[in-house]
Amino acid sequence: MFRVLGGLLIGLALMMTPPCLLDQFSGPRNASYFLVAIAASVIVGAILLLLSASSEAFEVSRRQAFLITGLSWTVLPVFGAIPFLGVEGVTYAGAYFEMTSGLTTSGATVITGLEQQARGILLWRALAQFAGGIGIVALGIIILPFLKVAGMQLFKTESSDSSEKVFARGLDLARWIAAVFFGLTALCAVVYAALGMSGFDAVTHAMTTVATGGFANYDASFGHFESPAIEWAAVVFMIAGGLPFVAFIRSIRGRPLALFADIQARAFVMFLAAASLIIATHLSWTNAAAFGEAVRLATFNVVSIVTTTGFSTADYQLWGPFAVVAFFFLTFVGGCSGSTAGGIKIYRGQILWKLATAHLTRLVSPSHVVVLNYGTRRVDDEAAFAILTFFVAMLISMVASTLALSAIGLDFVTAISGSAAAWSNVGPGLGPIIGPAGNYSTIPDAALWVLSSMMLLGRLEFFTLLVLVTPAFWRG
Repeated sequence: MFRVLGGLLIGLALMMTPPCLLDQFSGPRNASYFLVAIAASVIVGAILLLLSASSEAFEVSRRQAFLITGLSWTVLPVFGAIPFLGVEGVTYAGAYFEMTSGLTTSGATVITGLEQQARGILLWRALAQFAGGIGIVALGIIILPFLKVAGMQLFKTESSDSSEKVFARGLDLARWIAAVFFGLTALCAVVYAALGMSGFDAVTHAMTTVATGGFANYDASFGHFESPAIEWAAVVFMIAGGLPFVAFIRSIRGRPLALFADIQARAFVMFLAAASLIIATHLSWTNAAAFGEAVRLATFNVVSIVTTTGFSTADYQLWGPFAVVAFFFLTFVGGCSGSTAGGIKIYRGQILWKLATAHLTRLVSPSHVVVLNYGTRRVDDEAAFAILTFFVAMLISMVASTLALSAIGLDFVTAISGSAAAWSNVGPGLGPIIGPAGNYSTIPDAALWVLSSMMLLGRLEFFTLLVLVTPAFWRG
């Protein structure tokens, strides 16, 4: 356990080096904070590596995997937050929130005046989401199925099942994940640059687009560029980030139709198309917008919210009550399993629908045997129970966090939409404070700690963290 955490801290220090050097080159506005963060990460990481030095083969039990996963995602922001303390007006609670938002690819920010920030800080925000995106895909494909968290065991055949795994070793799969992720990001950066972004903007926005993170270099987010071509390019790459990466890998390795054959990917794309068309039609009718313009605005913002990216090109709260309610519910949907997107995930919605129809069938015909399948996979009772408990945990956490935020002093709309945006890893909520035209800079520190916890809970599918506070985990 210490060996993994120590290695990750050393890796975090290496990742902070480029933005530190950039700050030194373009003006050392935050370089001293980067140096402190790098030194702290290296020292603590080295100590942990020395404490865990062993000649024995490295093996991880299921209990250790829970502990490593939980500690990694909660401890790394402690060190990665330090550079943000150099930003004017940012407290440590805000810095931890910013780093947690980056690693969980949530996209919520406490920083204002992004155009005036040092490039090192902007690069660090993008790198945090880029690294978080890779980690999230690896988490969803390799680790969570092994841990049988929230129904993810359905995808065990894509990670650790000895009879049907994609590759012989998890390391090979991790390499392919990184290759696909780097490839998509590089392609996105080239397209952005070709369409008019500066080199720096193209690279940083490509990192946060494919990671479905949503950190932008401007307060106006993607609306700053005022380019329909760039917006459509972003739509394509946000969708790519929300698709299952295993299907990409299979396509590259000789099964070109793997993406089209994936039941989750098909449903995801169809849902995006339907939701975009409905909101575009509403926008065109109620706001007298040209239909083509309405399609572009609706598609970008729907794709951004559903893939939990969080970019915006317009304040969709001005499109009327229907749009506001629609975007609130879209916050919960999410992308595919094994993607960078957060949220409920498409497969859980599909299986919940199958469970509901199966229950209705049994009510009508009690003697009828209903076999639940998801594509080629059998949905056994354990997986179905795990998915149902996920929804229960989601509802309980939403109620608890909304009450906590309200007790701190946030109004109801800010509290409930902020809670939903945090656990779904979307970023923007609703209302004048944290809506698509706002940010989290005026949120009290106590509320930022609550929201940071919700981002971590949502990204780790609740039970990966909740299991650590159960007595049975420590007794076993």
